[in-house]
Amino acid sequence: MFRRLATATLVSIAFAASAIAADTKPHRVAIQVNQNDPQVMNLALNNATNVLEYYRGKNEEVEVDIVTYGPGLHMPRADTSPVQDRIKRLKEMAFPGKVQFSACNNTKQGMEKAEGHAISILPDATIVPSGVVRLMELQEQGWSYVRP
Repeated sequence: MFRRLATATLVSIAFAASAIAADTKPHRVAIQVNQNDPQVMNLALNNATNVLEYYRGKNEEVEVDIVTYGPGLHMPRADTSPVQDRIKRLKEMAFPGKVQFSACNNTKQGMEKAEGHAISILPDATIVPSGVVRLMELQEQGWSYVRP
């Protein structure tokens, strides 16, 4: 009798634990960078690194999207980024976590028009139609939002 009760209890605990694990959603944070300031860019990268390391230590999924627009587009620009080495290192250390750098195409087009030449974005970044819209849509999908 005791064995049956103990077995039933263990089976119930196992099912409950797997149900809790199945309900765990990945943690997701959007980090805004809209200033051409190396300190702000480095703070955003520090925030992303801390989030990734924290959830890695808890063995939980995490996604980070650093959204750049306006003067912050200099962060993923191949010709003007003061943090391009850190961006590459962060992308490499993030695995299995997910890190994306979103670069605003509206800003890119404005800069190209003002500067009179094409602008290259780092290969670690993805061009999105609008940085502000990207932030809005991520928040509408339940992402947390940070502005360093």
